[in-house]
Amino acid sequence: MTIERLTGRPDLHPAADAQPQRDIWLSVRRGLQCRCPACGEGAIFDGYLRIADRCPACGEELYHHRADDLPPYIVITIVGHIIITLVLAVEMFADYSTTTQMILWPLLTLALALVLMRPVKGAVVGYQWALRMHGFGGPQEDEAALRPRAGNTDKKEWERP
Repeated sequence: MTIERLTGRPDLHPAADAQPQRDIWLSVRRGLQCRCPACGEGAIFDGYLRIADRCPACGEELYHHRADDLPPYIVITIVGHIIITLVLAVEMFADYSTTTQMILWPLLTLALALVLMRPVKGAVVGYQWALRMHGFGGPQEDEAALRPRAGNTDKKEWERP
């Protein structure tokens, strides 16, 4: 089934179908390991959460990523499920003081969030790379085709003609 058949419009990016498929799960797994989604050798991060512009091993451009807010949302969901389960289990089977719990749960929540943020962001970048999103080998978004809204020159506020 083609896009034209579903939407009544021709496929806007026919060249995307001509490129070989990338293994999504392999790319996500490499991202979880904080490695380049293309080769699995080079480090994907340049700092704690800053993605390197290029893979040091294979030279794959990584600056195209648009992870933005998705990694924190995923981390919040994972950490929330873990912490709430632990809080309920402790309440059922142990009798810790309120002070102990007021110290324990925020520290555990913070530690889990900090530990999970890098691998989750790497997995999101690997997923975007595998699907050729945001310039990772897929159709390029032509910024010249964007124009500013009336009276606004902020690039974030541009729209398509």
